[in-house]
Amino acid sequence: MDSESVRAHCLSFPHATENVQWGYDLVFKIAGKMFAVMVLEGPAKYVMSFKCTEEKFNELIEEEGIDPAPYMARNKWVALERFGVLRDKELKALLRQSYDLVFEKLPKKVKTALGTDLAVKARKRR
Repeated sequence: MDSESVRAHCLSFPHATENVQWGYDLVFKIAGKMFAVMVLEGPAKYVMSFKCTEEKFNELIEEEGIDPAPYMARNKWVALERFGVLRDKELKALLRQSYDLVFEKLPKKVKTALGTDLAVKARKRR
């Protein structure tokens, strides 16, 4: 995957948004909460970072080219030195898992509002 395919994949998730933060990082969010960050300009040590489960975090940081994410490792975020460090299919699955982990932590009221919005949109398409 490259930056454009990662961007397209992250934005394919329901209610996912993007915005530039910290000068040159593209941040992907659900309901205002980050689930992935991609560096837009280099040089930088890492190209992107995302949240994972504790088990997957421990597994991934053993791989060459994947480190605990600076400032976010305590929250089980990993950082990739380059996009090719993971196969496309695995990276896509990990990005979806990151989105799902963040979504699950949202307050029930927010999740309900997002779910209601999805149901309304589905009815309008019929």
